[in-house]
Amino acid sequence: MALLPESDVRALMRAEHTDPFAVLGLHETPRGMAVRVLMPGAQSVAAVHARSGWPLAVLERQPGSDLFSALVPAAQARMGYVLQIDWGTHSSTLEDPYRFPPVLGDTDVWLLAEGTHLRPWERLGAHLREMDGVKGVAFAVWAPNARRVSVVGDFINWDGRRHAMRLRRECGVWEIFAPHVAVGDAYEFEILSAHGEVLRKADPFAFSARLRPDTACVVQPLPAPVPLPPGRAEANASDAAVSVYEVHLGSWQRKNGHEWLTYRELAETLVPYARDMGFTHLELLPVSEHPFDGSWGYQPIGLYAPTSRFGTPGDFRHFVEAAHAAGLGVILDWVPAHFPTDAHGLGNFDGTPLYEYADPREGFHNDWKTLIFNTARHEVRNYLVGNALYWLERYGVDGLRVDAVASMLYRDYSREPGQWIPNAKGGRENLEAIEFLRRMNQVVGVERPGAVTIAEESTSFPGVTRPPEDGGLGFHYKWNMGWMNDTLAYASTDPVHRKHHHQQITFGLMYAHDENFVLPFSHDEVVHGKGSMIGKMPGDDWQKFAGLRNLYGYLWAYPGKKLLFMGNEFAQRAEWNADRSLDWHLLDDPNGPHRGISRLVRDLNNVYRHYPALHELDTEGPGFEWIVHDDADQSVFAFVRRARDGAFVIAVCNFTPVVRRGYRLGVPAVGTYREVINTDNPVYGGSGVGNGEVSSDSVFWHGHGQSIAFDVPPLGTVMWVLA
Repeated sequence: MALLPESDVRALMRAEHTDPFAVLGLHETPRGMAVRVLMPGAQSVAAVHARSGWPLAVLERQPGSDLFSALVPAAQARMGYVLQIDWGTHSSTLEDPYRFPPVLGDTDVWLLAEGTHLRPWERLGAHLREMDGVKGVAFAVWAPNARRVSVVGDFINWDGRRHAMRLRRECGVWEIFAPHVAVGDAYEFEILSAHGEVLRKADPFAFSARLRPDTACVVQPLPAPVPLPPGRAEANASDAAVSVYEVHLGSWQRKNGHEWLTYRELAETLVPYARDMGFTHLELLPVSEHPFDGSWGYQPIGLYAPTSRFGTPGDFRHFVEAAHAAGLGVILDWVPAHFPTDAHGLGNFDGTPLYEYADPREGFHNDWKTLIFNTARHEVRNYLVGNALYWLERYGVDGLRVDAVASMLYRDYSREPGQWIPNAKGGRENLEAIEFLRRMNQVVGVERPGAVTIAEESTSFPGVTRPPEDGGLGFHYKWNMGWMNDTLAYASTDPVHRKHHHQQITFGLMYAHDENFVLPFSHDEVVHGKGSMIGKMPGDDWQKFAGLRNLYGYLWAYPGKKLLFMGNEFAQRAEWNADRSLDWHLLDDPNGPHRGISRLVRDLNNVYRHYPALHELDTEGPGFEWIVHDDADQSVFAFVRRARDGAFVIAVCNFTPVVRRGYRLGVPAVGTYREVINTDNPVYGGSGVGNGEVSSDSVFWHGHGQSIAFDVPPLGTVMWVLA
């Protein structure tokens, strides 16, 4: 028997040993080769040859402990052994995890240490693996300040003494190969902090997790890479028609009144609905695993795991594939700005502020009561950059909408003087977060060309959509929050007063081409007491619906990509409630106003996609020209949208409930003009003020040699093309 010093035995029994691989497994001793195993609950343990089954030794219990050891024939033991265990009620044959070599290779250790591993999710986390002919799972987790880390799970009765891990000091990663662990097994990491506190943590790289309130992760295969779908790069480009349907999967539609639809059910319902409505992309509120339903996914715990609320990772991948088969791109809301304080999450991960800034003036969001990623640490940057690439490469999604970018850019975001720490240069910008965003966008651009990143950035930070090499952040698009706020403020004003707020419409064109913009009427505008889109419109019911149709006509004519949150497309009356389905019954009346709004949105999408003038030069000045911007008294606006080949669409918007009879408008070319959209058309629920076709005449107007005269519908938008 090869006894261990009592200090080692006590440390093992208390799960406090900092280097279990130094004493457990197969080791040379002065008396010969010894096998030592810690097996709490075992009655007896024997070692046998792994291939022949010949007995090598019966291990003896070290008094007062669950440590078993014996001297074994060196040559045979080195060829592999297994443990035969009598538990009293049953017996089992197990591989010894301490007989296997390190999990991480030298190159991986080097890249993880310097924070340049492009795909850290290929090594960290839980990975199905075969070592020395034995199937199991290789676990690895970054916890450099821990005294001990164990992987625990159903497979060892959640006993932190059983699978204590090996520390790779060069990179601060703990690792172990756990034989017999398989797909579907639940696990977490048990961490002994430097202060002696025992923490139970979810795997930051888990590919799947159990549904809340359970906090366990679930072993799943690493999804195979997805080739970039044909045509998706062109569909995401700045000259493409991009019309985004933003969706919260848990409340778009429910079955039996309260049950969530699964990813596969959503593939059969949501996908064809969005396609038939003419949208080009689905944007999903965060699908990363999160513990609190009420956060809508914006407080994620498992950044690498599709939430189990709606099914398995394979089910989610099926959903993405179904969207692509229908010609739809998929954009995920992605949250690298903050994370929740839940005990099993990233906060205080190894007993120290590992992922977050230590000082709450840097590391705590007062608004959201969440923690802020410390992007000054290269390991944290690597974790987040890798996560961005993971969703694009392993699930084939087409883009990421990055949440709350403004909160990342500024150290004084939502903080009073004295509540924030200046950067190294004395300024308010978060320099390390800026570098992280540039790095993320560079990696996405190189490794996943054709995918897009979209910034929700609410300030005038310069160069959000300029390339990093030109000093920009490198996003492909930015939400135009200024346009959205001005436009909704204007649309919510009583029409009689709109002439005094004319600049709320004209001002946006002063900067419309400074960035590549998305025009968002998003979920943020229909929650927290803001009411619904139809509820924002002033006037009686007829005026409300006419005003909303007019607003949508203006949105689809204006330069910028389009985004509409679910329910907005049929004028849901109630404010969005994430705990229940949309009010689909509003569409039951085929001649009702809600059905009219739905038809209009579908037709706007189809016209938008059909006419390149409405999207091809969205990000370029020549794509837009005012015709009428100074008719404040009548609240009429008119402008031209142009394509590269010179083809054009004219949009005329009347923001009052008064018909403008015989309105004369200068036009760019001689010819007959045809209405392709009239939001006052009776098929949409309008009053039917229309013109069909009108011919230009040689009356000089609005600086043009040709003009047309027509009736502008009340609270209506008309789009004209040459017949």
